[in-house]
Order: sequence, then C-alpha cells, then structure tokens
Amino acid sequence: MADILLGVSGGVAAYKAAYLTSRLAQAGHGVSVVLTSPAQKFVGEATFSALSGRRVLTDSFDLSEHPLGPHIELARQADLLAIVPATADILAKAAHGLADDLLSTLLLAFPGPVLYAPAMNSEMWRKPAVERNVAQLREDGALFVDPGEGWLSCRDRGAGRMAEPDEIADRIAAILASLAA
Repeated sequence: MADILLGVSGGVAAYKAAYLTSRLAQAGHGVSVVLTSPAQKFVGEATFSALSGRRVLTDSFDLSEHPLGPHIELARQADLLAIVPATADILAKAAHGLADDLLSTLLLAFPGPVLYAPAMNSEMWRKPAVERNVAQLREDGALFVDPGEGWLSCRDRGAGRMAEPDEIADRIAAILASLAA
C-alpha cells in the first residue's frame, strides 16, 4: 500500500479530513497527517493520531524524529500529498512558493503528485485571486477534487463546499493506481 501525506489546513471542513484519514488507514495505507496551526483550532492532533496510528506533525523544526527536517524526510518517503481541506491561504502559498510553516514547506520539497480539495465560502472561491492561484497550480501540474455546491458553514448555499471524503479517497486511489501502472 501507499504512504500518503495528508495536509490539513484551517477550515471548518477539517472535520471531514478525519473521516478521510480513517478511510485511507483502513484501506491499508500509511497516513502521515500534517496540521497547520489554524487547522488545530478545528480538529485536534489526538483525533488524527488515533485514526492514522501515527504521530501528527505540526512543527517545521521538530528534529527529534526527523533530523534532516520533517519536510525533507516526509517528502522523500511519501507517494502522494493531499491537502484536505485546501483553504485560500494554502492555495496562495502554494501558487506563489511561500513557505512559512511545515505544510507549505513540505509542498515545496515534495516531488510527487499533489492533490488539493478546496473548501471555502462562495465569495472567496469566486475571487479572481483564488481563481488565479488555482489556475497557476493546475498549470504547475497539481491535481484537484473541485468543490461542489451545497450548504456552507457560513449558512449560505453555493459553490465552495469541499468534496466528500469518499470522492477524495476514490481520486487518491485512482492517482495511486496510475503511479503503479
């Protein structure tokens, strides 16, 4: 089975990443979760650690288990990096090569396929800056599970609702199958 990095950025849809972690682990994949600081406000490390069976990573400078730096060692061992949910913030960092935390640094160090599952308010999703960032990432070779329409945490209905975890898991399976072919 594959070694998957799951980056969780800070949006309310982070709770769905917990289910995705469980589903991937139950399928036999090794799942290493990287939480951004804002993500920790929505779902805690204990949840992801219990579901993945692995220590959750949050600190770029934790050299206790990764003497070369967690971003280097994790990038070298993983087959795929999925960002679930992908907020406007992490999309902007990735599109512009900014690296100020473990997840954004990992994005720069990771040589394999990167899958984004965006989640945000409809107005944010339609902003030209977000559209440019997504277009840039696609041009750079990033893969996406586009958000759907539906009930949003802001109490509106519209585009920006993160794809369901089962859809994301199916896309991950398809990407991994294409790598094995």
